[in-house]
Parts: sequence; C-alpha cells; structure tokens
Amino acid sequence: METDIRLSATYNIERSEHLLHTKKALPILFSVMFLVMVGFGIIIPVLPFYAEELGASPAQLGLLMAVYSFMQLMFAPMWGRISDRIGRKPVMMLGILGLAFSFFFMGAATELWMLFAARIIGGFLSSANMPTVMAYAADITSEEDRGKGMGIIGAAVGLGFVFGPAIGGIFSETSLALPFYIAGASSLLTFFLVLFILKESLGNEEERIRAEKTPFRKAWNSPISILYFLQLFVSLSLSGLEATFAYFAAEKAGLGTIELGYIFMIMGFCGALVQGGLVGKLTKQFGEGFVIQIGIVTSALGFALILLVNNFATAAVFLSIFGIGNGVIRPSVSALITKTATTGYGNAAGFLSSFDSLGRIIGPPLGGWFFSISIGLPYISGIVLSFAAFLLYYVYKTQSKKLPVSASSAEG
Repeated sequence: METDIRLSATYNIERSEHLLHTKKALPILFSVMFLVMVGFGIIIPVLPFYAEELGASPAQLGLLMAVYSFMQLMFAPMWGRISDRIGRKPVMMLGILGLAFSFFFMGAATELWMLFAARIIGGFLSSANMPTVMAYAADITSEEDRGKGMGIIGAAVGLGFVFGPAIGGIFSETSLALPFYIAGASSLLTFFLVLFILKESLGNEEERIRAEKTPFRKAWNSPISILYFLQLFVSLSLSGLEATFAYFAAEKAGLGTIELGYIFMIMGFCGALVQGGLVGKLTKQFGEGFVIQIGIVTSALGFALILLVNNFATAAVFLSIFGIGNGVIRPSVSALITKTATTGYGNAAGFLSSFDSLGRIIGPPLGGWFFSISIGLPYISGIVLSFAAFLLYYVYKTQSKKLPVSASSAEG
C-alpha cells in the first residue's frame, strides 16, 4: 500500500513537471519557428531581383529556387534520424546556424555561383529545422494534445510567411542585399534563443534505443506511408496555386502586386489563427482523421471558389477559405504520423518534410504548365488532387485497422 502511494506520488510529480515543461516549451518553440520562417520569408520577394542583378537568366533563377527544396528533400530524413539519436537541440542549433550562414553568404555574394553555393549549403543544413521542431513538439506533448502542438508550429510557420516578405520588401528599397543580412541576424537571434532558453526534449533513453533499432523498411511497409503521399498531394496543389495565382488574379480581376500582397497576408493570418487556436481543440475532440478530412474538403471548396474570383474581396475570401482548409491538414497529418510511427519522431517528421519538399519542387512547374493550357486548370487539378488525398486517407484508415487501439483511435 505504501509502495503504491509512493509510486502514485512519483507519477503525479513527473506528470506535473512534464505539463510545466510543455507549457513553457511550446511558446518558445513557437518563437523559434516564427523567427526561422521570418528570416526565410524576408528573402522571398528579394531573391529574384537580387539574382537577376548578378546575371541570372529565368532558367537559372528557377534552378536557384528549386535547388534549396531539393536539398530539403534529400536531407530532412537524415537530420530527423540524427535528432532521434543525439537529441533535438544540437541538430536544431546546427540547422539554424546553417541558415544564418547561408543568408550572410548570399548578402555578400558578388557572383552567381556564390548564390547557388549559399542555397545548397543553406538547404542542406536548414533541412534539419522542420523535422527537429516537429519531433520536439511530439516529445513534449501527450497524444491527446499532439494536434495542439503541431498546430502551434503550423501557426508559427504561417505568421512567419506573413511578416517575412513584408519586412523584406520594405528593406529592399534601401538595398537588395540588406534583407539578407537582416534574415541572417534573425537566424542568429533564433540560435541564441535555442542555445540559452530551450531545453533538450529527448531525455528518454528508451526512445533513443527504439529509434536506433527499428528498421525504417518495417515502418515504410506500414499504413503510415500512405500519409506521406497524402501530404505530397496537398503540397503539390498548394505550390501549384502559389506559382500561378498572381497571374490568374491579374487576368480575372485586374489585381496588382500590392493587392496580392494584402490577399496573401489575409490568407496567412486566417490559416495561422485556425492552426494555433482551433486544430488542437478539434483533434482532441474528434481525432486527427476527422480534421484531415474536413481540411481536404475545405481546400477543394476553396479551389472551386477561386475559379469565380472577380475582384479583391472575392479573391481574399476564397483564398482564405482555401488557406484555412489547407492549413489544418499538415498539423493533423504530423500529429497522426508521430502518434502511429514505429520509428523515432525525428525520422517520421523528416520523411514528412521530404515529401512536402518534393511537392514544392514538382508543383510550381506543373502548375505553370497547366496554366499555359488554361488559366483555371491549376485549380481544377487542385480539386482532383484533393479528391485523391481524400481517397488516400480512406485507404490509410482501412489498412490501419490492424494497428493498436492507441493508434487507430486517432483516425476519426
């Protein structure tokens, strides 16, 4: 009896400490990811003009944009596996430091090859960031609150992309190189935030051993692999829209760059608010599977409505509907994958990031090709891809019935 009381007291103390750690760590993790994405977003509106100033042709500019995503595709799983073995914090710090170096290198570039070198190095090292941040969120949240943790990360990413391009556009008026230095300084600030404030989350030796001993081939042959392809289809449709919407809105509604900037800002805010405030509540009450399905249906509705855009108001509303639907999918998929993964969280998150990057590599040229055939075709294809993603979820749900109850309970 006395032993049971001591064990119960120990459990309650450990649970209280865990909850306190989670309560402190999630805001820090939000700040880390927000600053990382602000730095990344700062250079987005500037890089094309900066590259042209250094002599880049349109084809070389496309390659410059693609090489970063390619490095993310190749190396995100590797960094995720490493974080499972040595811890999240050192890998995260290396990724952020690599990002800072790449920004400073780009700012100092005097030749085009220097930009390519910076993008390659930056893509290689910064591919560590997303998997380790997602794995960290999985480490510190219970299965019940996993969706909330992933939603907060998604909100940080969304808000970073809202503020980053705006900051980059403002400072580019002074100098095209200045935004790169500001992005580098933002990344350095993030590095020190992680170094001095963020504690290591991977303290469970059993989790490290499990990550090392579980072969990925076994995990790949499980239903979880279907969720990676679901995320690929979602990423393909999103990147196709991002690559073509400016031309579509200009032709259909006569919108210019300033109006488009506001529209994407509104979309980003709506997506971030839903991810940060609603995803956790919905996944806790209905399960990740339900939220994934609702997100896919809402995204498909958004694509259909975008075809009807005829002015600023309709563009802002319809794109925001799409953004809300698309925004809730990734956190829910991330939560579901980490809850059902048989390998380490970093490994699972790394492959999810890799598939996301693959979609961002293929999506823009595919969307551009569809747009050249018919201006509405990228959004019709988005509806088709959403339907395919919806079917994939049902394939996953059917195959995952053989999984343990704790995993299948998240299906919804």
